[in-house]
Order: sequence, then structure tokens, then C-alpha cells
Amino acid sequence: MKTGKQMAKLKSIAIFLFFLIILLSACNKETTPYDKPKKLVKENQMIDMLVDMHLAEATYTHFRYDSAFQNLTSSVFYYSILDKYQIPDSVFEKSFVYYASSPRNFEKMYRKVVSKLSEMEQEYSGRKLDPLDVDPLKVK
Repeated sequence: MKTGKQMAKLKSIAIFLFFLIILLSACNKETTPYDKPKKLVKENQMIDMLVDMHLAEATYTHFRYDSAFQNLTSSVFYYSILDKYQIPDSVFEKSFVYYASSPRNFEKMYRKVVSKLSEMEQEYSGRKLDPLDVDPLKVK
């Protein structure tokens, strides 16, 4: 279990990242990316982590008033993702800032994140149809 200081740090990081995204998305001009960190989360892994972070945030939001989850904070969910990928929070932060420093590329990454989340939503809601499962006599 993470300490209160670690949870507070993660919460402040999440708030910082939220405002960073808003700030960078407001820029029309492509900015010069920050120097590439020595340890950088690979782009595909960062996309997967962002998908998991959005799922964790949705899970936390959904269950935060459930008595079984009252003692948990959103940072517990975030740290579990960092543990899953075995990425230190400092490496994740630097990688996030590096990718976000190039808004056009970051937007492309986030399109992939949204696409993956949409695919998951369709899969779990049953709206995604396998072409082999469609009865051609019932299709209009």
C-alpha cells in the first residue's frame, strides 16, 4: 500500500498532467519537443498505459461511493498501473511530458487511446458484430 505522501504526489501529478494537456491542446503552433529522456516509455506502451489509466479513472469514479472501496483513492489505481508495467512514476512523468510536448504527435497517440477504449466499449456492450455471426436473411 502506498503512503499518504505518495498518494498526494500522484494526485498532484494527475492534476498537473490534466492542465498540461489542456495547455498543450490550446497551442496551435507545434512546439519543440523536450529533450528525449534517458528512460522513455515506448510509444505503444504509453498508449496502453493511458488506456489503463482512463479505465482506472472510470472504475474509481464508478465505485468511489461503494462501501467496499471507501478507503481507496484514485492514486491506488494509478500506482497499480505503474506496478503492472513496472514503470517508476518519474519515468512515466518524464515520458508523458516528452510526448505531450509535441501536440500533433500526442494527438495521434490519443486517437489510438480513444480508438482502443471505443473498441473495448463495443466489445463489452455487445454492439460489435462478427461478420460470420450475422444472419443475411435478417439484415435489411
